[in-house]
Parts: sequence; C-alpha cells; structure tokens
Amino acid sequence: MMVGVKQRYRYRLYRHPHQQVALAKAFGCARVVWNDALAKSRELYAAGEKSSYPVLAKLCITQAEQTPERSWLSGPSVVLQQSVRDLDQAFRNWWASLSGKRKGPKVRAPRFKKRRCAQSIRFMSHVFRTGERSLTLGKIGTVPIEWSRVLPSDPSSVTVIRDASGRYFASFVVEVEPKPLPANGKAVGIDLGLASLAVTSAGEKDRPAEVSALCAEASPASAAAPQAQAERFPPPCRCSAEGGSTSASIADKRLDFLHQLSTRIIRENQTVVLEDLNVSGMLKNKQLARSIADAGWRQFRTLLESKALQYGRQLVVINRWLPTSQVCSTCGHHDGKKELSIREWQCPSCGAVHDRDINAALNILTAGLAESQNGRGAAHKSTALVAAGWEAPTHPIAEASPCPA
Repeated sequence: MMVGVKQRYRYRLYRHPHQQVALAKAFGCARVVWNDALAKSRELYAAGEKSSYPVLAKLCITQAEQTPERSWLSGPSVVLQQSVRDLDQAFRNWWASLSGKRKGPKVRAPRFKKRRCAQSIRFMSHVFRTGERSLTLGKIGTVPIEWSRVLPSDPSSVTVIRDASGRYFASFVVEVEPKPLPANGKAVGIDLGLASLAVTSAGEKDRPAEVSALCAEASPASAAAPQAQAERFPPPCRCSAEGGSTSASIADKRLDFLHQLSTRIIRENQTVVLEDLNVSGMLKNKQLARSIADAGWRQFRTLLESKALQYGRQLVVINRWLPTSQVCSTCGHHDGKKELSIREWQCPSCGAVHDRDINAALNILTAGLAESQNGRGAAHKSTALVAAGWEAPTHPIAEASPCPA
C-alpha cells in the first residue's frame, strides 16, 4: 500500500480592504505570542526546567490575556495556539538536530520574529472553509482566492502568508499519492554553480536568462539611485504596492525556473546525484553571498527531493569533500586544486581536455552511483578512491550515461 506524501499548494489571496486590519491584528497577535513563548522557553531552559506546549500555552496565552500588558490579545484562538505549537516543534527540531537524531542539515535555534519581515498565521481544518472562488477564515471572513489549480485532496491546514512585498497567499497542506514514473535506467550528475545554475554530466548548462537579467538590475550599484530617492521621499506604506517589488518578481521567476528544471530532470532520469553543499557556510563569503543567495541552490535541492519522492526516483547526495573538480573523469588522475578562474584544463596523464563544471558533474555521477550500489559505507570508500586515484564507473546506469571518450 502506497503512503501519501504531504505537500503544500499555494494560491494568491486578494483580501478586501476591511479585512486588512483583521489580518494585520491576527499576524501581530501570533507574532507576539511566538516571541513571548520563545523568551519564556529560554528562561525555563536557563533555570534548568523543560518547556512544553501545555506550559507555554498557559503562560503566553491563557494567563497573558488576563494581564494589562497583553489584554489586547485576540483573534482566532487556534491561530495563537498554533503559534505556540510551531515554536514548540521548532525547539524539538533544534534539539533533535543537535543530538544527531534528526537527519539532514543542522537546524538553527528558533529566533524572534520581526514586524517588517514576512508574516504568517495557521488555521486548522475546522476553522476554515474553501468555496468556489473564496476562502472563509474564522473571525476574518470570506477572502477572494485565485484557484490556479485544483487541490488534490482535502487540506488539513492552511497558512495565510503576507510576504515582504505586501502580497497575500494561502498555503494548504494536502496529502498526495505518489505517482511513480516508468523506470528508464538513466542517471545524471549535477554540479551547481553561479555562472550556470546546474551543469549536468550530459554537458547541459542551465541558467535562467530572465532571472540573471533581473538580478543584475537589482544589484546594489544599479539600485543605489532609486534607494537614495526612496530614503528622501519614503512611500506612505512599505506594503502599499500590492503588485510586489523587483525582489518579489525575481523570487517568482527563480521559483518558476527551478520548478521547471527540477521537474524535467526528475522525469528524464531514474537517478539524480548532487553534492551536499554547505550553502549556509558559503553565504558567509561576503564577495559571493549575494550571487549564492540569488542562485537558489538549497531551494533547487528541496524541489528535487520532493519530486523524487513523488515520482519514485532516486536522489543521491554525495560527500561535499570529494574533490570533484580536481580529478580527471576519464582516467582518474588527481591533478590538484585549481583556482576558480580556470574553467578548462587538460589532464597531464591522458591528455583529455575538460570543461571544469562538466568534469565535476561526471565525477559527481560516478561517486553517486558508487554510493547507490555499495550502500552505507560508500561515502568512505569514495574518499579512499579519490586518494588512490579514483575509480572507473562500473554501474550499468553509468555505462549508459553520456561520458566523454
């Protein structure tokens, strides 16, 4: 029996002017309850006591509403309760990540929410109702919604979001049955970069021209003059432009491109191999941080993981420390570290001329297939093979994959 996969379906909301006040109040109350619960959790932790949802809900909602400082707290009670539940779950995820019980990238500790950042509130299924062209929320009212696609099943919850550009969205959590695609025996290695977002072992280089142009227009140098003018003549409200800003347009175009690219890669290949890049660490590089953030590497990987699960494909993530750019994909010669300015090099052992990114993608594919074939110990085996001079691909899929002669 196939187990359903939980996914989010997001739609644009067009709230009525009179609903903006109610939504703003709900956002504010949920944010204050989150911050109060976070502060109280830190106090309890410092005192050696353990926080939990019942304790935080009693202190930050029930008792807080009876004090003069928080007597104004109101709105749907489920929204405030969900804010505390979300904080409690965030702490649980952080503790599990610190102890190693939670797999994947390390989870950071919960942080205080700010008023100027994106805001969100969550409604459970018993306090919202979907209509033909509307979404009815408890104590908010009926909000017009644009159903861009049909919900595959009844949603268990909906999160109402106001992004930094002042746009409103409804994000539904639904359960979707996996739809495995027919096996095709193909595999691809992907090297993520900046000049080209995704370079495949087949020699393809993908970079959204529209997003690149928009990112260039939104660079600090080109945005200096408009920003200076905005500081002299500030708009009445940061969120007054319902159409969104340039940053929102860039984010939308980037997400659309990543969706199309990830869907195509998953549909065309049975096995997809990526590197486990330390994106958060790379963002500390002040010279490349903006370009790395614009690329959307982490978002691309998340989309591939979700779609691989949905369509029955295999996604392999290899050790980030493998020197994929330093090893000849033809003969396995380890040629040493190279500067980023070197985009093409010739192997001194076999004479093969390599494009730096394509060669790295081929090595990523080889390492990923070795891990897929050999199981858990493959990561250590791959590291040892690199030190010894690499290993030629022996997996049946690797023989069918494009490879330079």
